[in-house]
Amino acid sequence: MTTTPRTKTTRTSAPHAASKPGHGVRAAPVDGAVTAHCDALSRALVPFRAQADTARRWGERLARVLAGGGRLLAAGNGGSAAQAQHLTAELVGRYREDRPPFSAIALHADTSSTTAIANDYGVDEVFARQVRAHGREGDVLMLLSTSGASANLLSAAEAGREAGMSVWALTGPAPNPLAAAGDESLCVRADTTATVQELHLVTVHMVCAAFDAALEHVLEGGTDDAADDTADA
Repeated sequence: MTTTPRTKTTRTSAPHAASKPGHGVRAAPVDGAVTAHCDALSRALVPFRAQADTARRWGERLARVLAGGGRLLAAGNGGSAAQAQHLTAELVGRYREDRPPFSAIALHADTSSTTAIANDYGVDEVFARQVRAHGREGDVLMLLSTSGASANLLSAAEAGREAGMSVWALTGPAPNPLAAAGDESLCVRADTTATVQELHLVTVHMVCAAFDAALEHVLEGGTDDAADDTADA
């Protein structure tokens, strides 16, 4: 019997190198949206910087309140919730240098309470009811919102005022309802929600820097009444 030899077939594949930048195919141009994002942030920084004094006063006031046994409550929705929790983490933990821990609670972080309240009383009460539970006269309530129109934050602001707390609103462009509902406000003027959120994080860090700078003076018994200027920004 005659056997026909099998011909070995060599499989060829498309070269991978051609799909890589620098190997015959040009890399895609940088998406204009990326640099536009940086440009938007740069533009917003100029008017934002003019409000730095508000962040300083907030940090100094927090140093006196928390060192005196008071508490910060903070709340927001979505990305603003993350910013609120960032702030409380810096105060319970530390910002830069080691220091004592202080009482600061991000209200959205208690998922059992938040979901129970939403289920039993409605979403608009998820923060207000916690403010009534944890807030005391002289404490500080900071509410973060890019729109400044969240109903549950407006309810929280009302509960905070009723409890005798100082209510601070960190929002997007003014005018907005939350800024009007707070004792003080810092309103970021920017074209996009992303830019507002980024400058809210800058505000959080500025408040923490002012807090740490004032804390040593406060713990040594300083009572600088001038630093308690709470005029609207």
